[in-house]
Amino acid sequence: MVLEELAPAERLALVLHDTLAVPFEEIAAILGRSPAAARQLASRARRRVRASTTLPDADLARQRRVVDAFLAAARNGDLDALVAVLDPDVVVRADWGKVPAGASRTLRGPRAVAKQALAFAQRARSVRPALVNGTAGVVADTGGRLLAVMGFTVRRGKILEIDILADPARLRRFDLPVPHT
Repeated sequence: MVLEELAPAERLALVLHDTLAVPFEEIAAILGRSPAAARQLASRARRRVRASTTLPDADLARQRRVVDAFLAAARNGDLDALVAVLDPDVVVRADWGKVPAGASRTLRGPRAVAKQALAFAQRARSVRPALVNGTAGVVADTGGRLLAVMGFTVRRGKILEIDILADPARLRRFDLPVPHT
């Protein structure tokens, strides 16, 4: 996914040099640029790839505290508290199946993410802690029906990523006990 976000020239320089060991002189000829420019493209791409590698905080209890603070702020309608627990580069990726009106599949930035969290805060009667892909997460349900599974990536005490699975067709494949409330 990260490679897809690189400019074509960056991607080409990185892959040719770092994967196939093509010299920058040959890459420069392919790109119609100088060897120094080809080297810079690969270097920039390498930095972007490294920066995108998201490792969550190792402390699961710390992750849980941050996610709980996010949920409490959403339930209380506290936009400022929501923004405070979000990293400046926060991104939400959601698989809704059919996209509901006004909902986005990818959302970036603390204010946009906080506003979306407030909009959806009351949709589920029950949000319960869960371990999602080895990190702090939640499952949301209503009337015994699973609505969403949300995984959070917490880094340096802030939420950096939220991955939401809310596609009803995919959720039906989960074997999760959902208590009737």
